[in-house]
Amino acid sequence: MKLARMPEGGPEIFHTLQGEGRGTGRPSVFIRASLCNLHCVWCDTDYTWNWSDMPHPHERDADPSYQKYQRAEQIIDLSTEDLAARLARYPCRNFVFTGGEPLLQEKAWLGLMAVLDGDGGARPHFEIETNGTLLPGPDFLARIDQINVSPKLANSLVAEPLRRKPGVLAALATTGKADFKFVIGSPADLEEVLALVRDTPLPRERIFLMPRAITVAELEANQATVAAMALTHGFRYSDRLHLRLYGARRGV
Repeated sequence: MKLARMPEGGPEIFHTLQGEGRGTGRPSVFIRASLCNLHCVWCDTDYTWNWSDMPHPHERDADPSYQKYQRAEQIIDLSTEDLAARLARYPCRNFVFTGGEPLLQEKAWLGLMAVLDGDGGARPHFEIETNGTLLPGPDFLARIDQINVSPKLANSLVAEPLRRKPGVLAALATTGKADFKFVIGSPADLEEVLALVRDTPLPRERIFLMPRAITVAELEANQATVAAMALTHGFRYSDRLHLRLYGARRGV
């Protein structure tokens, strides 16, 4: 499996509290996959896809200290057995597959879940964080417990045909396992969400609005507005607990 590599050389696997959505505050072990099929301009895990040979813009391009990443330096390959052994070191059985876009490696996650399910410990709980453009197969859907879907809006500057897959979102909604989280930075973002909900049968009680922010100051400046939007339209509000606790950094 291709995982994101931490600056010190190991894979980006970390034990922390889930910071967003339904599971906020739940102790979890995150495993961050490398590779993504989108290229959001504000992406905060751009080290999983923004390689030196990529043409896509990023909002940090004007920063003299920012450079696109060297692919070979940002990816570490682990076997299923090696990854499972590393996960066994943590006193936690809630596993969150994140990225990048982890469903690009669906088969590898399926193999990992099979190993962890059969390791003799307490039954693990599996979550995945996905951008909602890829529909996993029935075996994966049977094993996964929670699907945290984050469909990208126009503010990502990704072309709509790439980022918006109504059929995939509708199919995920029918599983009863999917929540849909939207990052909101302006009233236009909310209007886009409302239009999507009108066109796609997403249950309102499973829709979360979350403020766009990379600092606690930005979060606190936007949280009341986004919370009011959620209350008005019958959606749920998601905080960004990890940002409050640890700031915008890797491995937390």
